[in-house]
Amino acid sequence: MVREDGKRNFALRESDGEESSVFSGNTPRQAALKAARRLEPGSSEEGAERVELRLREKGTDKVHIYDGWAWEETAPDDKPDWMPSEITEANVSKKGIEHLEE
Repeated sequence: MVREDGKRNFALRESDGEESSVFSGNTPRQAALKAARRLEPGSSEEGAERVELRLREKGTDKVHIYDGWAWEETAPDDKPDWMPSEITEANVSKKGIEHLEE
């Protein structure tokens, strides 16, 4: 379901079907990136563990499936004062869409 501001809500599904968190975004990828930032970061992008993320779009039966990974990186030189010197970056790769039959 699309909100007034154009964003959609996506629930992160665990392997047992429980929905633990909700992420919002204009696209499923944007919500998946937010979910991936919460993963345990690796030391580099190549060394980061890939984790399957399953995001159900609220109000529909669609489950968007991504591989997500996160890693630590040094913040840019022009970072704001409040930003720490080490930041977590993330990336995702779409695997497909499933439809629930509940």
